[in-house]
Parts: sequence; structure tokens; C-alpha cells
Amino acid sequence: MPKVINTIRGQVYELLKKEICDGNYQPGQWLQEKELAEQFSVSRSPVREALKQLAADGLVVEVPNKGVFIREFTPKDIEEIFDLRVMMESYAIDKIVDLLTEDAKSQLASCLNQLQTAFEQHHLAKYIQADTALHDLIIRLSGNSFLSIAYERVHIMIQQFRTCSLQDQGRFDESIEEHQDIIQHILAGEPEQAKEINSRHLQLAKEQIIAHLAEQQNPSI
Repeated sequence: MPKVINTIRGQVYELLKKEICDGNYQPGQWLQEKELAEQFSVSRSPVREALKQLAADGLVVEVPNKGVFIREFTPKDIEEIFDLRVMMESYAIDKIVDLLTEDAKSQLASCLNQLQTAFEQHHLAKYIQADTALHDLIIRLSGNSFLSIAYERVHIMIQQFRTCSLQDQGRFDESIEEHQDIIQHILAGEPEQAKEINSRHLQLAKEQIIAHLAEQQNPSI
């Protein structure tokens, strides 16, 4: 069920989060309360509260006596985030295989179908949405609500890097094959094979993001 945002703070938070996750702010960019309040036609209070929530999410950094800035991720940050993703998704895959119902199979197949359709249409934005939905579904089907909460907090921090890991056509082609193999092994009750492919899939995505960060820091290379 879609989340209902019924407060001004909540609306500002969701708008800012989307802007950050879509990569519309530069790393290190200063988010000024006054400018944001004017942009959204609200008082500074809900903006301030939204920025505090974004800081708790790890998307921005509050610097005392200076302000709030878009977080600048380091290669070490990316390494640690993906290490957590591998652990969380491997746990979820084990649980899914134990709890694999007909409904769960149907959801996995439907999600994979959406991913394949976006791939065939060469629609990167739709593919990324379906990719995110598929990994979220794997976590959700584990049946562990606390894992879902923790995973969302981890996954949200790398949403702004979604496109850079799939810009290369060869990597794009490999990605759909990896997702197909992961789901096929889950449906076949083969968690070890699914976890191995998923770990490799995440490793390759991590390497692409780290390479992207290096290119940003050294554009002449």
C-alpha cells in the first residue's frame, strides 16, 4: 500500500529525498533552509525537520554552525553498504526458499517479468525501478519486518548511484541475465546458487559505483 504523506514535513521530506536519490544535487552541496522554504512555499520549520530526517537516513550531513550538506560518499562507504546488502539479501534468500508459497512464486515471477519488459524496451529508468522492486521483494518475502526496515535504510543511500552501474550496455545485458538466474534458482529451491549469483551481481554493481566515484574525483583520468 502506498505511504500516505499527510504532513507538510512529510511532503518536504519525500520531495527532498527524491531529488537526492535522483541525483539532482551535487555531493557536498549546501542545502539552505531559507532557499528550500521559499522553493516549497513553506515555513523553515518543516524544512528543518525534513533535513534532520534525511540526516538520520544518511543522505545528508549536518555540520555544526555551518549547515546541512549532501553527503559525499567514499569508496569505503560503498564497500560497507554493499557488504551489508550481501548479508541481508543472502539471509532473505535462505528464508524465501524455506517459505516459498505459490503467492510468493507469483510475485517473484511478476516482478521479474516487469524487469524483462523494461530491458526489452531499453528503458533504463523503468529497469532501475523494477530492479529496486525485485530486490525489495526478496527482502520482504523473507518475512522479517525488522530486516525490511534495516534494508530500506541501507538501500536508500545508494539510490543516487542507480544509473551509473548500468550505463555500459554490456553490464546492462549481464544484469538481466543475473536477475533471471537468481530468481530461477530461488524458484527451484536452490538458495546456495541464488546467493552466489546475487553476491557476484552486487559485487559488480559495487565496482561500477566505486569507479564512478573515482572518475568524479579525477575527471581527467
